[in-house]
Amino acid sequence: MRWNTPLSEEHAALLIRRMAVDSAESVLDLGCGWGELLTRVVAAGTGSGCTGVGVDTDARLLERGRTLARDRGLGERVTFVDANAREWATPAERVLCVGASHAWGGTAAALAGLASLTPPGGRLLFGCGCWEGEPTPRAMEIFGDEVLPLADVVRHARDGGWRVLHLTTADQREWDEFESTWRLGRESWLLAEPALSVAAAAALRRELDDRLLEYITGYRGVLAFCYLILAR
Repeated sequence: MRWNTPLSEEHAALLIRRMAVDSAESVLDLGCGWGELLTRVVAAGTGSGCTGVGVDTDARLLERGRTLARDRGLGERVTFVDANAREWATPAERVLCVGASHAWGGTAAALAGLASLTPPGGRLLFGCGCWEGEPTPRAMEIFGDEVLPLADVVRHARDGGWRVLHLTTADQREWDEFESTWRLGRESWLLAEPALSVAAAAALRRELDDRLLEYITGYRGVLAFCYLILAR
């Protein structure tokens, strides 16, 4: 997968432009995963002065991120730290938090916590799942109260003192690609592992079939993912 979020190359490029990273010297990515978006944001900074820090608790993904940064010639400019995003205290001029609001306990708490990490004149790229319409009972069963309507996400941002500079949501093609790519990696692994036990292979196929059915009947076209660029 390119990144663990429904986001096309074109959409990502737009968000990076809206973050105005050419004037920034520091970038922070909380819940960075393997740092694909972080490395692109740092690379978009002018000159070699722009540095980035990626924070996550998955050691395997952090190591993948370090390799990615080295391969792109950014090994000296991008650092990956094994830490809880909620406990991070060092601010940056540009902050990324995409799909990691759960670290604070939800959208409202995340937007409040991120305020201290984004100085005046800085920008925050905040991405989270949301409802664009009325969720189905099955979607509510899967995601519960953690997902908010899009209007509530924007309201929490405004109530927290943020200005909404830019707002977009993932389109259906981005969602389909994201879900398909998530399954494809596992399907390809199944095909490449003929020695996998019959029971283990059957269990993984059931998991993949369940995920596909869950997506089609439960939240496709219902669950949205919004990207907000915010300033204070």
